[in-house]
Amino acid sequence: MRVVIVTESFPPDVNGVAHCALQTARHLVDRGHLPLVVAPAPAPGNKPDASGPCPVVHVPSLPLPGYPQVRVALPSRRLAAALLGHRPDIVHLAGPFVLGARGMAAAARLGLPAVAVYQTDLAGYARTYLGAGEAAAWRRIRSVHAAADLTLAPSTAARDDLEAHGVPRVGLWPRGVDTVRFRPDRRDEDLRRALAPNGELIVGYVGRLAPEKQVELLAGVRALPGVRVVVVGDGPSRPGLEVALPGAVFLGRRTGDDLARIFASLDVFVHTGPFETFCQTVQEAMAGGVPVVAPAAGGPLDLVDHGRTGLLVPPGDASAVRDAVASLAADPALRAAYGSAGRRSVEGRTWAAVGDRLLGHYADVLGARQPVVAA
Repeated sequence: MRVVIVTESFPPDVNGVAHCALQTARHLVDRGHLPLVVAPAPAPGNKPDASGPCPVVHVPSLPLPGYPQVRVALPSRRLAAALLGHRPDIVHLAGPFVLGARGMAAAARLGLPAVAVYQTDLAGYARTYLGAGEAAAWRRIRSVHAAADLTLAPSTAARDDLEAHGVPRVGLWPRGVDTVRFRPDRRDEDLRRALAPNGELIVGYVGRLAPEKQVELLAGVRALPGVRVVVVGDGPSRPGLEVALPGAVFLGRRTGDDLARIFASLDVFVHTGPFETFCQTVQEAMAGGVPVVAPAAGGPLDLVDHGRTGLLVPPGDASAVRDAVASLAADPALRAAYGSAGRRSVEGRTWAAVGDRLLGHYADVLGARQPVVAA
């Protein structure tokens, strides 16, 4: 099968859309298919990895005003040329909004089936950054996704949101996790001593440092006696967070085995953002055998089994986050039980298993496009 993946982001960018698009391309190659990726060009000096699984066509891009880590594709003929040149059987649109919307239009002109993968709560971002525009964001989402043969939501909460806002033909496709890379035996006592030299309980957050992530909710956790807060990631909110979380350790962006070692070395993982359509870092923490505290909203509702693998708290409630961490800090046996149960719960969610589910969705779309032959 020939597939064009049109994605709003791709490595060397580090975010959920980029990571999922990369894993999708890898799985297609592993299963003998022929993918081609079309993505915004990375920032100057941010060199793409030439060892990727498949060819990548880069479309000219500009940094998003106020958030230069995010690149926005400019209009270009390269997208249509890529579709014509690769002759795909199906077009995969990863988080379509700007480049993906153009990809959807181009696929429709060429009569190509398209699968749209919903990944970002743009309505929630509009509420966070603009204080308005939520209805306009949903109109944009609905117009883009309604043109697809199938929209795939990463969680039941995201699927329900899409259906409630009039998006037709919605299926469920979660994300995989690398259970070989992220595992409990990567726990590193030397790293723990460096992060918490006085033997403090290590509570970590991993992700972008941006307003919608609400990392400032960790202020109460930072004030708990015997607790060290560790923040992994980067973004426009970092300077303000360094002021809001005095004494916290900021490690910057980490990836690969280094990130896996940090995850496994935590005692508790806390995710604070309420706008996650899936929340991959929760799943990676669970694979590392770490108990999780997360908001009872969006993707974490599918991932965290409250009272078995971690604790769900009301979104935006700093006191609830602090109290959940305090309860786990006081009970090492409970932390161990939650961590073990979390690891068991994700062992079947490999990228290979999830990738095969995607191929099943492709097959359904292609089958529905086949003309009916009269008896």
